[in-house]
Amino acid sequence: MKFLILAALFAVAAADSYRSAEYAPKYEAPAYKSTYEAKYETPQPYDFSWAVNDYYNDYEHSEKSVDGNVVTGSYRVVLPDGRTQIVTYRADSYGYVADVKYTGEAKYPEYVANNYKATTYSAPAYKPTAPTYSAPAYKPTAPTYTAPTYTAPAKKGPTYIVTAPTYSAPAPAYTATPVYKAPAVQPQY
Repeated sequence: MKFLILAALFAVAAADSYRSAEYAPKYEAPAYKSTYEAKYETPQPYDFSWAVNDYYNDYEHSEKSVDGNVVTGSYRVVLPDGRTQIVTYRADSYGYVADVKYTGEAKYPEYVANNYKATTYSAPAYKPTAPTYSAPAYKPTAPTYTAPTYTAPAKKGPTYIVTAPTYSAPAPAYTATPVYKAPAVQPQY
């Protein structure tokens, strides 16, 4: 027990003297120097218009901006009911203000009563009949049981196979001794 108390006291003392900040690597934040400067150019004046007039569409649009801050324009479209919708608008720093006008008179197709007469049918002639049931033709028979037959297995004793070990000595195999040749004498010049 004294050993554990001494070990705990030593661990607290060692932890108190540990200074992690001295040994930790020091990194400075990277200093990025931006070379990009945002350049906001003043809006340029513009003026455009276009129109579509074909079998399906009759559409016209025009728009202009004199100083780049105020946009004025209008568009015209033919509606399905035959009227023409004309929208004149102004958009500036205060928002979008539109003036909507309609020209022409709405024309809707005349309602024509349908002369179609639905085919009439008479009530069905179905008349259900009451079902008739006959007595079941099942006649139970008394079950017949036969006694099971069991034959006991023949008892056999353990079988041991004893064989005597055999030993055969390996035949010796001799090889001839190597024959060495004397090196040829090199002539001297």
